[in-house]
Amino acid sequence: MQLKLLGAIIILIATTWIGFEIANKLSERPRQLRQLKVALQSLEAEIMYGHVALRDAATHLSYQFEKPLSLFFKKFAERLSDSDTVFVSAAWKESLDEIWKRTALRQGEYEVLLQFGETLGQHDREHQQKHIRLALAHLEREENDAIEMQRQYEKMVRSLGFLAGLLIVILLM
Repeated sequence: MQLKLLGAIIILIATTWIGFEIANKLSERPRQLRQLKVALQSLEAEIMYGHVALRDAATHLSYQFEKPLSLFFKKFAERLSDSDTVFVSAAWKESLDEIWKRTALRQGEYEVLLQFGETLGQHDREHQQKHIRLALAHLEREENDAIEMQRQYEKMVRSLGFLAGLLIVILLM
């Protein structure tokens, strides 16, 4: 009897924990999108007003943000310094691919960032600013979607984790 009770408690804790982890991903996504938007705005300021090289701007950004975004800009700056990486877009994509699994972001954000990376370093300052603004507009839309998903599903996912565990315990008893 005590072994059954211990097993039931473990199942309940595990499924509740899973529910909280999924809910955490839902709340992490809007936060990371906000950080990403601020990073692109900072990049815009560095390019437009600071006249800073892209590698140096990426290095500065790597110190200003939390992981995984700081890691992304660090890897990007390293790849730009590396003599093997010829194209900025290739360095951007490789850095993005390397840290992507550590983020709470989704495929839509990946596509926006990938498309932005293709234009990075290809144009003069004014055109680059337009591409940054376009990426910011897309990320704003994605952030609104993320906030809406968080509002709708975060509480439900937490409850479902607990309730799924309770269902399993009842079925096993």
